[in-house]
Formats: sequence, C-alpha cells, structure tokens
Amino acid sequence: MQKRMGMMNWSDVEIFLAIAREGTLGAAARRLAMTQPTMGRRIKKLEDSLGCRLFQRTPDGFILTDEGSVILGHAERMEEEAFALQRELTGSEKSLDGSLRVSSSDWFGWHVLSPLIGEFCRSYPNVSVELLTDARLLSLPRREADIVFRITPFTEPDVISRRILTVEYGVYVQDGHSADRPEVMNVITMDDAFSDMPDARWLKSMFPNSHIAGRSNSRDVQARLCQEGVGAAVLPRLLARSYSGLVELPLAERPPSRTTWVGYHRDMRRSRRLRAFLEMALARFGKESMRDT
Repeated sequence: MQKRMGMMNWSDVEIFLAIAREGTLGAAARRLAMTQPTMGRRIKKLEDSLGCRLFQRTPDGFILTDEGSVILGHAERMEEEAFALQRELTGSEKSLDGSLRVSSSDWFGWHVLSPLIGEFCRSYPNVSVELLTDARLLSLPRREADIVFRITPFTEPDVISRRILTVEYGVYVQDGHSADRPEVMNVITMDDAFSDMPDARWLKSMFPNSHIAGRSNSRDVQARLCQEGVGAAVLPRLLARSYSGLVELPLAERPPSRTTWVGYHRDMRRSRRLRAFLEMALARFGKESMRDT
C-alpha cells in the first residue's frame, strides 16, 4: 500500500477527506459541489487503484477502515501542503485582481461590511469579493476564507489579527411600546445554542422576571420581532439604527460591548488585494483599531 500511495492526487485527497469528515456521500458531495453518484464513483475508483477498502459502508454512513485510518494522516499532510502552496501563491500576487473571500457573522456582513465591500468594489472593479456569513469559525489556514471578522480573538498559529472596532449594544423596544416596568416586560433573546453569549446573560440577569416572547440566533430577526412589538431586544446599535420605529431604553446600565477582530493568515500578508481591503476597513474603523498582534 505504501508503494501505491503515490497514485493519490490532490482531487483524490479532497474526495477522501470530505467523506472521512462528513461521514456520508451526500454531505461530502455538497461540501465539494459534486453530485453524489460522481462522488461514489470517484471513491470506488480510488479504492480500486489502491487495492484496499478505505471505508466501511453502514446504514449510518461511511466509517474509516484500518487502511483508511492509516491513509488519513498522509492525506491531511498533503492537504496542509496544498493549502500552504495556495496561500503562498496568492500572497505573492502583485496585481489587484482575482477573488477575495471575506467571512463574518450575518448581521455584521449585512450592516457593516456590505457598504465597505461596495466602496472597495467601486475602487477595485477587477477584484471579485465573496462574502461568507456563517456562524461557524471558518479556517484561515484551510483557505475557507482569506480574511475573517469575528468577536472572538484569534489563537491559531500563523494568523495575524487586529482589534478593529468595538460594537456597542442597547436594549430596544418598538416606538410607543410601554416599558414602565422593564423588569417584567416581554423580551427577545438568543436561542439556546447561543444563550451563553454576554448580552444574553446580561439580559437574563437584568430582567430575571421578564417573559421570553421570542428567540432567534439572528440579530436581524430579533430586530424585526422587536419592530413588530413582540418585545424588547438587546441589539448592536450599528444594526438597530437600520430599523425604523425602534427606540433605545434609557437604562442606567447598558449591555456589554463586544470587540470585533479581523484576521488573516501570515502567508497572505503580501496579497495586494487583501492589504487594500484591510486598509480600507482600517480607514473606516481606524479609531478603534490597534497594531498587529
């Protein structure tokens, strides 16, 4: 088997890793934008060429065999080298064209980054910007994104990060909504999966007797429910000002603010389009930024 390992090319590695990580052909096919039958044929052809079964087919999905587990480590190292090469080539590009993948949360992408991307695209029309709004923390080393904005600091090795701005929050209600007794009012908060976020904990501690009238992991959905009079919601002030008919409650204590960080892989630091985008972001949010960490 060691002799035949050289027969694996990069497309084989991508398919093998996708199935190993996703566990089903359908999920792996969606990950690589392939059809499920094509994925099945490709993995069968790979197994035939290696002369061993890489996966055990079960009703619950694909499980690595002993041979597959051995190959997994080699495949992951091949993937790391391929991504490193991609980053190095992208980072050394001198022209302001090509693509740039930007990642952020949904509300931040809509209300904060979209105007910035609009300005950037007008200034650099040959660059195609892809904005990925995802609750997952996308991987910079794996090139899932080129530049990431998020509210948790970056701890990954070889990632350069900056604190780019501080997002202030407030408690908002529908204009004209009675809030004479805020301690017992209806509230809109995060769903259970995000109930440990600082603003959700703050809301619960500040108004322990309030009735939870709605939950959502989407800030825009929360704002819309608030706009409809469902209840009060803790919202980023940058977002709330986009919704007419919302007023901020004048509370003695405001919700905790959140720091937004921007990060990119060290191999990308010479990419002209990334630097141009970062410089434009820093110019817009410059008063809140700091030097590279």
